Amino acid sequence: MIIEILKNILRFFILILLQVFIIKNISLGNYFVPMPYILFLLMLPMNLSPMIVLVIGFFTGLSIDFFYDSQGIHAASALLVGFLRKYILRFLAPREGYEVTMKPTVQIMGINWFLYYSIPVIIAHHLLFFILEEFGFENTGIILLKTFCSSAVTFIFIYIFQFLFYRKDGMSS
Repeated sequence: MIIEILKNILRFFILILLQVFIIKNISLGNYFVPMPYILFLLMLPMNLSPMIVLVIGFFTGLSIDFFYDSQGIHAASALLVGFLRKYILRFLAPREGYEVTMKPTVQIMGINWFLYYSIPVIIAHHLLFFILEEFGFENTGIILLKTFCSSAVTFIFIYIFQFLFYRKDGMSS
């Protein structure tokens, strides 16, 4: 239990530092804005209380907002991830439910499950983020284009991260 908590804390710091010190300084154009920090929220244990996930999501987004000076946009979007996660996990749950030791990785759950789990969450996060960034719906086409392109880049990063840092047994390497 303590080891899992430490792994999640380490994952949090790695992804936050990656986001604010590397990704923030890489320019992929206006339409490609990778936000791999949401992987931390996707990888939280499946049996974690939804209220705790919401609190963790809020503080994860708030820490990104602190470095980006983005007035709570990341916090609101990460809070949405924490909210949606419970419903998507429930929708994708097998009949017998999830085992306590299961982890939401590609290696454990399979590629199809991971696609159904991560893509809606990533798209919802990015859509809310860009709506709040534009502060309205006047530029709906641009919002949708940014959402699609950024979601694709973020998913590719998350998918690669899964294979670089997780073995078949679901343990961090």
